[in-house]
Amino acid sequence: MNSSISHGSSLRGSSFPWIFVVAVAFALTLLGLVMLFSAAQSTFPGAYKTLAKQAVWMVIAVFSFLLAWRTPLDVLRRFSWFFYAASILGLILILVPGIGIKVNGAQRWLGFGPVRLQVSEFAKVGLVLSMAHYMAMHQRETKTFLKGYVVPCIMLGGICGLVILQPDFGTCFLLGAVGAIMLFQGGANLLYLLPTVALGTTVFSILVYLDPVRLRRVTAFLDVEANLNDGAYQLWQGILAFGAGGVTGVGLGRGRQQLLFLPEAHTDFIFAVIGEELGLVCTVGVVLLFLLIFLVVSWHARKAPRLFDFLLLQGSLLAITLQALINVGVVTGCLPTKGMSLPFISYGGSNLVVTFILIGFIVNVLHSWNRPVLSAVREQ
Repeated sequence: MNSSISHGSSLRGSSFPWIFVVAVAFALTLLGLVMLFSAAQSTFPGAYKTLAKQAVWMVIAVFSFLLAWRTPLDVLRRFSWFFYAASILGLILILVPGIGIKVNGAQRWLGFGPVRLQVSEFAKVGLVLSMAHYMAMHQRETKTFLKGYVVPCIMLGGICGLVILQPDFGTCFLLGAVGAIMLFQGGANLLYLLPTVALGTTVFSILVYLDPVRLRRVTAFLDVEANLNDGAYQLWQGILAFGAGGVTGVGLGRGRQQLLFLPEAHTDFIFAVIGEELGLVCTVGVVLLFLLIFLVVSWHARKAPRLFDFLLLQGSLLAITLQALINVGVVTGCLPTKGMSLPFISYGGSNLVVTFILIGFIVNVLHSWNRPVLSAVREQ
């Protein structure tokens, strides 16, 4: 990123990229509301309660999106360390007995009255903002050992370490992958980065091996038929749902998963409900929309006038699309079972709000290129 631009020039271009991103985000969210109602009908009249809760979270998410979009990028940079510190503090508070809320053996939530927030979701915002700001601030030193490698690795390791203590292996992997890719895209020295990635992957694998629950999920993934009544039950029911749906689906509300065969149908495995009720056509359409967001944003990220803009775009994009890839991979049997929601579509307030905040960052950067650039020289 060495090209220069004259003072007062403009990066004006088509409004298509950010309008497209917003349109896809809202289309997927509306699909999610429809599928949540359908998936929750087995608990009727709980379906209406589930839909109402998600609708409230959607309103909060839209407000958060507008805030992330309209906040000047320089203000976001200025407060990036605040978001990082808040993420670390929240992740520490979760581990304190009596403060963090434990559900199904995992202590991941903070409670505020009737509202529960999953702090590891909001840590995505802190990580992406702080990593983008730090790498841009030290862009001339990204190849050095201390400022270009050690410090950002400590930043990333601090968040990932606290997340895995909850334990939340899936989010830890996601955050680690997003952070490592941002380091690479920010210009970190591969001689330092690659061995660290290899070491991190090894340590992560050992931790999975030492955890009976995670190890059972891996062995069930490797031999589904031998574990149909144990670790592979949910995966098998998801596969059956896809098979029953065929190309066009059995119709909304008509899937057999309404009979509670598929656990967590409205959260982690809602993609299987889409496959059963709306068929291959709709599931392929959902995947294509995520792919198009990735391609459109990645293509236009090349025009970023500053390294911070580029990394904020890429980090936000990766946090959304990589999570979608993992969820689809799990539900279709390509990856071991992991409780990770499908962005925009799965039930859950924290993930929906954070996803819309990240979309707000993306739109903020893309939309800002339609305004005059005041700096005389493009940030390298």
